[in-house]
Amino acid sequence: MACRKTRAANDLIQKWQKECSGMTGFLDIEVMELDLLSLESVGKFASTWNARQGPLHVLINNAGIFSIGEPQAFSKDGFEEHMQVNHLAPALLTLLLLPSLIRGSPSRVLNVNSNMHHLGFVDSNDLNVTSGKRKYNSVIGYSGSKLAQIMFSSVLQRKLPSEAGLNVMCVSPGVVMTNVARDLPRIVQTGYHLVPYFLFNAQEGARSTLFAATDPDIPEYCSVLKADDWPVCPYFSGDCRPTNAAAEAHNVGTAMKVWDKTLELIGLPSNTVERLIEGEVVPCKYCHQNTTEVEY
Repeated sequence: MACRKTRAANDLIQKWQKECSGMTGFLDIEVMELDLLSLESVGKFASTWNARQGPLHVLINNAGIFSIGEPQAFSKDGFEEHMQVNHLAPALLTLLLLPSLIRGSPSRVLNVNSNMHHLGFVDSNDLNVTSGKRKYNSVIGYSGSKLAQIMFSSVLQRKLPSEAGLNVMCVSPGVVMTNVARDLPRIVQTGYHLVPYFLFNAQEGARSTLFAATDPDIPEYCSVLKADDWPVCPYFSGDCRPTNAAAEAHNVGTAMKVWDKTLELIGLPSNTVERLIEGEVVPCKYCHQNTTEVEY
């Protein structure tokens, strides 16, 4: 479990252990620190994990932010916070962990997305929404970051050869009541919790993610889409069914621009995936050591 607040995570694991007492054995869950608002933290986490030289079977990029109604904010890395937490940091993490994911083949990368990507627009030259072409608000920041995530995932899925045994997909949890508003003013939090449109609790909202992570038929479905040269990565809805992403997500030209700009911003070379698959070491701006090579 990779998270910002390791103490809170360990407390939660202890709570789970007590709740599961008599139902199952010891919960073997390790907590590691990872702050998506710091690309250095992402690089440090990935370097530590890859140094183990072990397999990684499933990577679930679940963390995200939606600062409803809040003014535009930037990370210490200089990126708009929605774009960094929801897209840039998970993209960096996924690419840095490719060696471990391929060692764990057959493996999967799940990006927890949102239906709000349908409202999104991505300008690869203005991911921070600072050019003045668009007036920033939190919906623009959030929806754009989620659309960028799908576009990046789609390009990565197409670049991965079948023999790598790794599939990348996006999942919508549906409309879920979570603590996404935890950092907002109290009055905004109160309004958030009163909105009746939120249908699922956190456990129910996890269903589609767990389905995509474990269903044995998923790899075959991914292979069919890849064989048909489908332009978008596999996308699953909150009711655990394959669904179609927004029309803008099918824009292959824009997706490639988002891919290129993302690699530039996260400090990786444009041929990162190809080099890793060929077993080469890839330099990383935010890593304490180079991304390690892959052996099939």
